[in-house]
Amino acid sequence: MTKLHKTVFVVCVAAVLVYMSAFVVDERELVVKFKLGEIVKSDYEPGLYWLWPVINNVKKFDKRIQGLDAPTEQYLTNEKKNLTVDAFVKWRITDVGQFYRTTEKGDKVVANNRLSRIVDDALKNQISQRSVIDVVSGERAEIMNRVRDKVDVEVKGMGITIIDVRIKKLDYSDEISGSVFKQMRQERETEMKRLRSEGREAATKIRAEAERERKQTLAEAYRKSEIIRGEGDAASAAIYAKAYGKNREFYSFYRSLEAYRETFASGQDILILDPDSEFFRYFNNAYGKK
Repeated sequence: MTKLHKTVFVVCVAAVLVYMSAFVVDERELVVKFKLGEIVKSDYEPGLYWLWPVINNVKKFDKRIQGLDAPTEQYLTNEKKNLTVDAFVKWRITDVGQFYRTTEKGDKVVANNRLSRIVDDALKNQISQRSVIDVVSGERAEIMNRVRDKVDVEVKGMGITIIDVRIKKLDYSDEISGSVFKQMRQERETEMKRLRSEGREAATKIRAEAERERKQTLAEAYRKSEIIRGEGDAASAAIYAKAYGKNREFYSFYRSLEAYRETFASGQDILILDPDSEFFRYFNNAYGKK
């Protein structure tokens, strides 16, 4: 064996040893490290790590959210009516060491089977306390929240956390379907009546407020107009008094012309007066003399 061959051999052996002695933890993974079959570490952060070949080995698990389609089951309501429920669960591993120990070396099938049974019991418990209407529409969100919380507590010992539990499909017989639709229609009608009543009440308040503002605006406008009219009358009286004081004869003549204009404005008025009366003072003589 030449020196070159020996060098290549040594490099290859070293590369193999390095490959067997290093492992990478991805941010999407959880890793358990073993020493002769016993867990020695399970809380790795993402990065590069080392181990002793043969003595140590690692096993990786998915850190991302896992999905479980629970088997379709039938449940009885408190009215003793059957509902067929198809649910799904979202979960993920939070304690990988505990998960490995409690699920037969981290077997996902075992984990899903145990989770299915727990979800089944929780759904059965919640649905058995409610009517068909509550399950179908009224309290479905509350049911799912309670099932999720209950299941989450049950599976803590498995090293996993429940993210969500939802009903994917819910079936019932034709007999139940008719009663459900009838009840839902009644609920919608009740809601419609309530909304209409609230709308009428709001409309009445708006109209009352608008009427109050209208009356207030008219009253304020009338008050201002009366003030302006009074000021105008006062100014007019002052002007007339001033004019009368300067030229009494012209003032009398001007007032008589105004009286004629207002009296004969329509052209249809009939006056029965003595031609020599004071009213016709300037009618017969420009200087108002008889």
